[in-house]
Amino acid sequence: MTHRIPLLRPYFDSEELKEIKKVLSSGWVSQGPEVKEFETRAAEYLGVRHAIAVINCTSALHLSLLAMGIQKDDEVLVADFTFPATGHAVLYCGATPVFVDVDMKTYNLDPALIEEKITEKTKAIIPVHTFGQPASMDEIMHTAQENGLPVIEDAACAFGATYKGTYAGMIGDIGCFSFHARKGMTTGEGGMVVTNDSRLADKIRMLSVFGMVSAWDREESSEFVIPEFIELGYNYKLSDINAAVGVVQLRRLNKIIERKQQLAQYWNEILESIDWIEAPYVSEEVTHIYQSYVALVDRRINRNKLITILKEKGVQAQIGTYASHIQPVYNSRDSCPHSLEVFERSLALPMYYALKEEEIDTAASCLKASIEELK
Repeated sequence: MTHRIPLLRPYFDSEELKEIKKVLSSGWVSQGPEVKEFETRAAEYLGVRHAIAVINCTSALHLSLLAMGIQKDDEVLVADFTFPATGHAVLYCGATPVFVDVDMKTYNLDPALIEEKITEKTKAIIPVHTFGQPASMDEIMHTAQENGLPVIEDAACAFGATYKGTYAGMIGDIGCFSFHARKGMTTGEGGMVVTNDSRLADKIRMLSVFGMVSAWDREESSEFVIPEFIELGYNYKLSDINAAVGVVQLRRLNKIIERKQQLAQYWNEILESIDWIEAPYVSEEVTHIYQSYVALVDRRINRNKLITILKEKGVQAQIGTYASHIQPVYNSRDSCPHSLEVFERSLALPMYYALKEEEIDTAASCLKASIEELK
């Protein structure tokens, strides 16, 4: 059925169409000047030296791990409650993801559990800023530095979020972002790697275009140069069409974040009157950008049946995300009971820029009725 109130709806208007038309008219639609502009504007927004646009956050994570030298038989510590792209990126390098349990309140990696997972094979840590709320980076960085481990921030959901006044993705050695349709700002599909380390940036940029100098950079050169393929690279570059959308989305990002924070506060107030469901917790140390609004249902409620009943009533909901350690692909022996519980109880509710308060009222009424049916 068509949902009266969908889980998400990207926010576009005529500005994106105008920017896309400019790219199509130029004749250069692959990676080119629009990507450069997108990278420049994103770097300026975050205050970072290097930003490399790629096709998605999965590729951003993969390239970051490769640039860090992660290889076969290495281990990488990964926050367990995350979309499997995080663990998959580790597997792509031939390494093993070791899953670390999360804090039940924030859904983020629990820093107190990192030390016990470190072995002589551990080569990096990937915290995840779940649903747009940054993880406890001070504690994570302290443990990482004590053990000589680089930190790659999976900030897929958190472009524009802050931890103690610093943008997510800017605290570790590398930050990785997603511009998927469900994110606060979107390019349809897209991602980005950011870092202040020029050596890492050069390596990542080269690996993102087959291990050579990009076509646009060669086009800009005053000399004809036949490219050399220096390393085994990948076709992970973003197109100018996607980047054109990103340029516009970035201009309105703060407006999108502010509106979603207002909607989240409205949801919080509504959920106070609904039994057997908890609004998401937000740490005082962060600004949460609400890529998703994810609540917890009571243990006695069958969350999956709740999603089905809501769908029948015209309201789209979804699970939060996955407990990675139970996914068959990883064959993991890690125990992450908090992540498993959040996986079973989390409920993503409608959250997007154009959502209206009266639609939240309708969705909440359906939610309340659905819970009553399941009691």
